[in-house]
Amino acid sequence: NFDIFKTKHVVKKIKRKTFSFSMNVLSIFTDLDEDVKMTENKNIDCVSLNEIEDLSKYDFVKEVFPDISNKMEFTEEGFQLFMKITADINKKNKAESVKVDEVFKPKIPFITYGLLVVNTIVFILMRFYGYGDYFTGKYSTLGASIVLDHEFFRMITGTFIHVGLIHYIFNMYSLYIIGIQMESYLGKFKFLAVYLFSTIIGSLFSIIFNGNIASFGMGSVISGLIGSMLYFGYHYRVYLGQVIKSQIIPVAIGLFLLGLSSEGEIDNFANLGGLVAGALITMALGIKYKSTTSDKVNGLIVSVILTIFLGFVAFNYVNFS
Repeated sequence: NFDIFKTKHVVKKIKRKTFSFSMNVLSIFTDLDEDVKMTENKNIDCVSLNEIEDLSKYDFVKEVFPDISNKMEFTEEGFQLFMKITADINKKNKAESVKVDEVFKPKIPFITYGLLVVNTIVFILMRFYGYGDYFTGKYSTLGASIVLDHEFFRMITGTFIHVGLIHYIFNMYSLYIIGIQMESYLGKFKFLAVYLFSTIIGSLFSIIFNGNIASFGMGSVISGLIGSMLYFGYHYRVYLGQVIKSQIIPVAIGLFLLGLSSEGEIDNFANLGGLVAGALITMALGIKYKSTTSDKVNGLIVSVILTIFLGFVAFNYVNFS
């Protein structure tokens, strides 16, 4: 009974740390007296073994661990067996540690630095040529200028235009903080894919829900990186669970609330589209050592369908008059 109590306590901690709502546990008792009765507990299965052959009594164990009997065949005995098992555990832990170190080891974020430089150059040049803080007509990144002039590239280049110094500083700071981490975690190619896909989907969301309204900046990109971080962090929640709860989720909620109170100054639909796109494309690209082929295929299919659907609606049913 005390062991079950401890198990439930540990499970609660693991569930909080891993954002899990349900968890199944198997407790194997190897030293129970015959008069001890095991009671049923929700999500906790208990088995009692005195010999390896006793496993045959529990079909559900064999279903979950079909090779458990083979893995318990040892030629060693006593202290030698203890040392072998300890060595096997250490070997597995070391292999897992190497994988984690490879994923989280800091790398030079060339793409992020490059984007910061390009945004800064564009910001300086637009002031140098006297465009000021407000842009209309050809400088509108979304809306009629895209459809009528077929300048679809503005769906991407618009992220490099910032309205005012505060807008520029906020976006560059956000890109610096989140971009460095995500480029290091995902790799340069995947990071760039998240950047571009978030921009495109965010632009399509803005066109569909806002119509002929100019939209500037990289809000959709920042939101996309947050969506990517949430998906990545869920798979590595043992290491990033506290960061997600204390930093990433509050930032995402804060951006959403700021958008609601900005009275049209922030394109919430572009940000929402970017958030969804960031998570989807990261699912399609896969998380190293975590994603299955099924996960990546499903993410790719949903991403393609979403892009086609949004593009069809945006350029066939939105009124740009």
